[in-house]
Amino acid sequence: MCGMNSVRSPMAELLARKILPAATFIASAGVRTGERDPFVDVVLAEEGLSLAERLPKTLEELEDDYFDLIVTLAPEAHHAALELTRSMAVEVEYWPTADPTTVTGTREQILAAYRDVRERLKARIDQRFGHKSAD
Repeated sequence: MCGMNSVRSPMAELLARKILPAATFIASAGVRTGERDPFVDVVLAEEGLSLAERLPKTLEELEDDYFDLIVTLAPEAHHAALELTRSMAVEVEYWPTADPTTVTGTREQILAAYRDVRERLKARIDQRFGHKSAD
C-alpha cells in the first residue's frame, strides 16, 4: 500500500508475485487515486514483468479486504492502514520507501531512482519472506 498505487505498491505487488508462491494472495492499493507511471512500466519490463492494463486502485476498490499482512511503503499509507485495522487482527508493517517521482534530471537519472526503488523492494521482499525467485 502506498499513496496513489501508481509507483511503489504496484512495483512491490508484481515483484512479490514473481518471488512468492502462486497460491499467495497479493494485491496493492493506494490511499488516493493515482495515474499510471510510464517509468514503472520501463523498470518492470527490465525484470520481465508487466502491469498490462492494470490501473491504480484505492483500498476501497479492492475486491477482497481480508489480509493477514499489509505492507505500507509511504507514511500516509501506513497511517491509513493502522486506522483501517484498529479492530482487525491484521499485521501492518512499514517499509519506508523513497518516492522516485521526486527525482529530477535526465531520463537516465530518473530511471536510476526507479530502479533503486525496484531493487530495494526486491531485496526487502526476499528478506522478509525468505523465498527465491523461480527464475
